[in-house]
Amino acid sequence: MVIIEGGLNVPMPRMVPVRQKFPSFEIKDVAGEVKQLFARDERVKRIKKGDKIAVAVGSRGIRSIDLIVRALIDELKNLGAEPFIVPAMGSHGGATAEGQTRVLAGYGITEETMRVPIKSSMEVEQIGRLDNGLPVYLDKYALSSDGILVVNRVKPHTAFKAEYESGLLKMLAIGLGKHKGATAFHACGFDMFGTVLPQLGQVVIEKAPILGGLAIIENAYDRTARMELVWKEDLVQREKELLVEAKKLMPKILLNNLHLLIVHEIGKDISGSGMDPNITGRSASPHFHQDDGLKVDKIVVLNLSPASGGNATGIGVADVTTKKVVDAMNLDYTYANVITSMVLSSAKIPVYMPSDYEAIQVALKTSLRVQHPNTRIVWIKNTLLLEKIYVSEPLLPEVQNHRQLEILGDPMPLQFNEHGNLIWE
Repeated sequence: MVIIEGGLNVPMPRMVPVRQKFPSFEIKDVAGEVKQLFARDERVKRIKKGDKIAVAVGSRGIRSIDLIVRALIDELKNLGAEPFIVPAMGSHGGATAEGQTRVLAGYGITEETMRVPIKSSMEVEQIGRLDNGLPVYLDKYALSSDGILVVNRVKPHTAFKAEYESGLLKMLAIGLGKHKGATAFHACGFDMFGTVLPQLGQVVIEKAPILGGLAIIENAYDRTARMELVWKEDLVQREKELLVEAKKLMPKILLNNLHLLIVHEIGKDISGSGMDPNITGRSASPHFHQDDGLKVDKIVVLNLSPASGGNATGIGVADVTTKKVVDAMNLDYTYANVITSMVLSSAKIPVYMPSDYEAIQVALKTSLRVQHPNTRIVWIKNTLLLEKIYVSEPLLPEVQNHRQLEILGDPMPLQFNEHGNLIWE
């Protein structure tokens, strides 16, 4: 039993449900949009009858990814092609072929639902080398195809800032490079990613049967805002432009200078970093710089999402967590991920407590220069779902004066169950 001077009886403020309002344009019928993209683009005629097309799908939690991939496959079949799916997720899924197939299944992407084969392997072939000596690897099944189409969301990265961050090029460089390619690429360091990504992407485009990709941009509510077919000759330039567009649609926590941020859950299905540093303002990577980011004294993580499969990458950024998070960790998956990324601190286990109540109490007790219960607290479900949040009562004057914030209910004490765990409503 941990002996804490004064015990864990810090007065806690009441919390208020609040809606954050962001631009909300979205594509309601994603399958129909994919169909329209193919109907409007003459370049789809490059795909010939009988072509074996590798559709590369990653491990990110993209909204409606199963519907999007199925629609893409159906359009390829309509052209007479013979598509198949290749997992493109570097070292994720425990860096095993079976694990990566399971990751896809968790998103509803199986051979049964997609009605095409899934060819999962960690075997790669070296297809080139950059001027700095970096070898370039590609998945063996994708390389043997007649054409490769990658499907990915374009968004700000969670470990560095550059003209190229997370998107189609990253999937070519890291996702299809599998564990070997991802390890080689990460050895360059995140400070070089923005420079090396387009170079490596260009090598893959020249040496492999790349057709292009389906780029997805999501709005602040984690819903599909736009999709675009990007062909190989446009890929390097177009991705840079799409990233600018994606950054404008990113959500954020609209209140700042917090004593405590409570994150109800983290996971690889939520962010490559478990919880997105673009939202929390914190990253395990020293190359992530965000001058206008969230300022917060303490971060508490309460749960690990079931869909993460035990991969707790990003837990090291928290100050306090819970025993149930630690118990849910799959160290094989987590360590494979962070060792590949070279950012080992992302897997460090913070101070952890038996219950949510005790974890929050420890965070409050160690917050600096605050007279409890006048604590500035924001509680979020995760860094993808930021429309509904809870804020502490001392923040109400700022909420009332913010045109993008709407109060949804009356102040209420935090509700804990019989085990001391916080109830999200």
